[in-house]
Amino acid sequence: MRKYLLLIVLFVLIVLVNSCKSKKVSPGNEDEEVTVPEFIHFFHSLPVPYEVTDTILRRKEPETAVIHYNLFTRLLPDTLLTRYFGKEAKPRLYAIGKIKVPGAESYLFVKGIAGNRRILFVLVFDGKDHYSATRPVIYSDNQAGISGISGEAGMDAKYTLSVAQQRKGQDGQVYYTKNDYVFNADGGFILILTESNEGKTKIPPIYDPIDTLPRKHKFSGDYAQDKRNIIAIRDDGKDASRFWFFVHFEKDNGDCKGELKGQAKFVSPGVARYRSYSDPCAIQFTFDNGGISMNEEGGCGVHRDIKCLFEGFFERRPDKKPKSAVKKI
Repeated sequence: MRKYLLLIVLFVLIVLVNSCKSKKVSPGNEDEEVTVPEFIHFFHSLPVPYEVTDTILRRKEPETAVIHYNLFTRLLPDTLLTRYFGKEAKPRLYAIGKIKVPGAESYLFVKGIAGNRRILFVLVFDGKDHYSATRPVIYSDNQAGISGISGEAGMDAKYTLSVAQQRKGQDGQVYYTKNDYVFNADGGFILILTESNEGKTKIPPIYDPIDTLPRKHKFSGDYAQDKRNIIAIRDDGKDASRFWFFVHFEKDNGDCKGELKGQAKFVSPGVARYRSYSDPCAIQFTFDNGGISMNEEGGCGVHRDIKCLFEGFFERRPDKKPKSAVKKI
């Protein structure tokens, strides 16, 4: 009898242990007590190689893929989201899937949505389930003033992350840039290869989308450091407290670029600030000494490359004089 009783006890213990191991978590519930290993286990496995296009940003995800914002920020640094969405926004987050390297790191694909901004991230946890790095791979922002750009990303069998973008130039030609990254425990994502047809053609001209707007405000005009680093200031001729601006800059021999169009408001004499409801980016413009100083105050990572900022002094250029008509004798 004791023998059978012992077998029953052992059976119950085995069932309890297995049930604990197979615990199903629900990251969509902020009150759920979830550990990092359980959080990683929640993501379903993706096939390798894996490829995804920007259509995923418009795809409707099931409720079972929801990750609650508060739970996410308990497990990961909150600056991971505020850097790209701003301090006020609480993006909706979805678990897309994971790629696990046997005996090593895990790559988690997460989609975030806040207003018009949609971003697909890749999060990396090392072999001990410690958070290590993040890389946004595809984004969409209807307020960025940039159109005609598409993106795709993927990971091959050697766990190389590829991020590609293509755009249609003013000349009708399709330009592409593809960057390959590998994860390193000490340095995060490391760029190992860049492919592009941008350099194989002449340098594309900078298109100023606000050039035709009025120049009635005293600060309206063109400001520049050189031909590839410019700020255009225009107005609508009605509200003297606001103005439209377009910024394009290129640093490190063109390896680091930024571009932004928006509307700024004067907050004090000669000082204006750009802030938008749907954009975490903040920039201050200070007009003085025949030019304009630009200073990034944070959140502009989507509008520029990672290693440069919206900053610097731009001299005001003389206004273009209209060509006078030639009188015929």
